Amino acid sequence: MPKIKVDVEFAQKRLDVFLSESLNISRKVAQEIIEKGVLINGKNVDKSSFKLKGQELVEYFEIQDKKRDTILQAQEIKLDIKYEDEHLLVINKPKNMLTHPTAFEDENTLVNALLYHCGDNLSNKNEPLRRGIVHRLDKNTAGLMLVAKTDLAHNSLQEQIRQKTAKRKYLAIALGEFCEDEGKIDKPLVHYLGKTVKMNIAQEGEGKPALTYYKVIERFFGATLLELELKTGRTHQIRAHLASINHPIFGDSLYGANGMCPQKYRRIKTNEQVLQSYYLSFTHPIENEIMAFELALEDFDSDFIKVLKIMRENI
Repeated sequence: MPKIKVDVEFAQKRLDVFLSESLNISRKVAQEIIEKGVLINGKNVDKSSFKLKGQELVEYFEIQDKKRDTILQAQEIKLDIKYEDEHLLVINKPKNMLTHPTAFEDENTLVNALLYHCGDNLSNKNEPLRRGIVHRLDKNTAGLMLVAKTDLAHNSLQEQIRQKTAKRKYLAIALGEFCEDEGKIDKPLVHYLGKTVKMNIAQEGEGKPALTYYKVIERFFGATLLELELKTGRTHQIRAHLASINHPIFGDSLYGANGMCPQKYRRIKTNEQVLQSYYLSFTHPIENEIMAFELALEDFDSDFIKVLKIMRENI
């Protein structure tokens, strides 16, 4: 049975909430796991509403990955398309949407929506459950994503990301105040306990290289608006990196934001992290033209707009 240690940030949180955030799954799937039986410090717990104290060891039964043998269903889900031609799309992905199916969930993902919108006109380079996906965003990170319709476009776009000629920029509201105006975080990442989606800073000589550049855009009381540029694309890279320098993203309970949030902001409710992919630039794989896309503030996730407004009112 996989094991997860409960961080103190999840003290007084429900068990299903903890599993949902730790495994990057829906509450419904977390509740199904709990129904199968979960051990907390060796004792069986079968109630989703069970309140955690922090520091417990949670063991759960893995759900067998049967999705690989199934045919993924196209679903009519509205997409916010910022650009489309016969080779690629630029999508503004909403919060609370998985980029692609997982062993736990195979519905209501971006790939399900793309299959309905594009039919068979999606690249086949990836495994069937990730058709068209050039790079991913976390479930609760909103913003711009590239999608390839052809293998030729897919290969070109992925190579641009690998060679760092394609640019991906994010905005985040990070807790705490920065003395410097800009900097970089160059720390390798490894999966926490080897099983969960959460990432930790790796020991020397271990993990995968990860490099994030950041720049201060605006300073608030107890928080900072940052622009971040990825030079690598690791799972939870921005979230784990900012937490590692004691500046977790506002609302990010998985990486310690709740305990560091100033008292005056603790009543602000968000659907996890206030992080937005807002800028993409790349060379069109066929036309060879540089293309750039930047979201206007009104196209940001509502959590981001809400928190930014409150922060600006409290400078």
